[in-house]
Amino acid sequence: MIAAVNNAPTISFVVEQPGNLVDLLAERSGLPKVRVKDAMTKGAVWVRKSGSKDERRQRRAKSVVQSGDHIALYYDAALLALPASDAVCVHAQREYSVWDKPAGVLAQGTRFGDHRALTRQVELAHGGAFPVHRLDREARGLMLVAHNPKAAATLSQRFQQNRVEKRYRVEVLGVPAEASAQIDAPLDGKAAQSRYRLLATTQRGSILEVRITTGRLHQIRRHLAGIGHPVLGDPRYGQGNADPRGLQLVAEYLAFDCPWRKRRVYFDLIA
Repeated sequence: MIAAVNNAPTISFVVEQPGNLVDLLAERSGLPKVRVKDAMTKGAVWVRKSGSKDERRQRRAKSVVQSGDHIALYYDAALLALPASDAVCVHAQREYSVWDKPAGVLAQGTRFGDHRALTRQVELAHGGAFPVHRLDREARGLMLVAHNPKAAATLSQRFQQNRVEKRYRVEVLGVPAEASAQIDAPLDGKAAQSRYRLLATTQRGSILEVRITTGRLHQIRRHLAGIGHPVLGDPRYGQGNADPRGLQLVAEYLAFDCPWRKRRVYFDLIA
């Protein structure tokens, strides 16, 4: 079956006779084998074994599939043509690493691939990638990624217990009436708290330091837009805040008690 997701073709079918995955996909999709192999390498091909509920990326070009296996190719030529993630590693140790994620790079991959995602870059470098918090694709900044499930659980617990300090530098439209304040507006029916402090004014607005104690979806962007000072360059929230530089939000600071180094660790992009 050939369908379309986000205007990109998706080919899915159940294997009738065992065979080489590349050959079957090339036949079904009409794509040259070299493009099928490229899509596989970049994480756009998924296989669900017969009788299984788990669907997994299949990257090996020489993979053989069996009768009853379900195959799916999510093919977006424009996405596959983009360069791989080029995040900078700020710190690395056996259990986790900290990265400076560029704006425009996904934290995690999608069905259409993961070569552009931070997690794939970490996986290639350290053998495993388990992000323990999120950062919007449009934003730049520090991300903590665990290298195994046990480390991810340990670090995630610190986030859940508000034992991780995060700080953001945000450029917004206009100047808030108060130089510092806390925003307590609930988001999606859940409590959300963001505190900002005015650092400087600019020609179009101001630069704020923002700290959050909750992690709701797009929390900072939604909170600041809600008080009439949307983030510059935000394509989703606010009006009159377009900016050719893109989203002006940087996750600049991260600090937590490292359970393996037995001390507090600090990471700061601005320092």
